[in-house]
Amino acid sequence: MTDDDQKQRMAQLEAKLAAARKAQEPKPRADEHYSLANQAWRMVIELVVGLGIGFGIGFGLDHLFGTLPIFMVLFILLGLVAGVKVMLRTAQEIQEQKLAEQADENAKAQD
Repeated sequence: MTDDDQKQRMAQLEAKLAAARKAQEPKPRADEHYSLANQAWRMVIELVVGLGIGFGIGFGLDHLFGTLPIFMVLFILLGLVAGVKVMLRTAQEIQEQKLAEQADENAKAQD
């Protein structure tokens, strides 16, 4: 055997070993538990902020006009509706992201 043959065989062997190591490597783990918890907290905060802003506007208008808490109740309900709408938009965004990840995984598995 010549040196060139040995070098070529060693390069092929190293390439096979690198491919085998890469296949055996565990996938980098994104802490799924924490990311789901973060998403849940985001949705809760969106709801609470909507209620808080509605309360603030309603209370301010009631104080300004000297009325009963009519505006406060009205704007709390509007804040609740706005918070729920933003929560649903966030949930849809998360669902689209998960579906895109699954489609990518399926595409990789088929290749």
